[in-house]
Amino acid sequence: MEIILTVLASILFSTGIYNLLQKQLLRIIVGTVLISHGAHLFLLTMSQVKRGAPPLLVDDVSSYTDPLPQALILTAIVISFGVTSFLLVLAYRTYTLNKTDNMEEMRGSDYD
Repeated sequence: MEIILTVLASILFSTGIYNLLQKQLLRIIVGTVLISHGAHLFLLTMSQVKRGAPPLLVDDVSSYTDPLPQALILTAIVISFGVTSFLLVLAYRTYTLNKTDNMEEMRGSDYD
């Protein structure tokens, strides 16, 4: 199970980096979202996924699942949602002011 999650996280990282290197602003935002989801999967994989074990330690239970990584990932998901919404609003504002989402056109010319 961990191998599948690691491969999926690496695919998300690689497609996210590919999208970060594009010229369109919306693709850059999608790249940051993919990288954050890859980081969430990577954190979940490193916490050793256990199935069927209760999250709390009781007297008759010998093994349990640590709830801390799941809580940290849930917090990271909420933070990445806030950052994504901020980036989308920022991209919309940039598009309304500049009438383009191409980073090369927004950079301007230094040779004038």
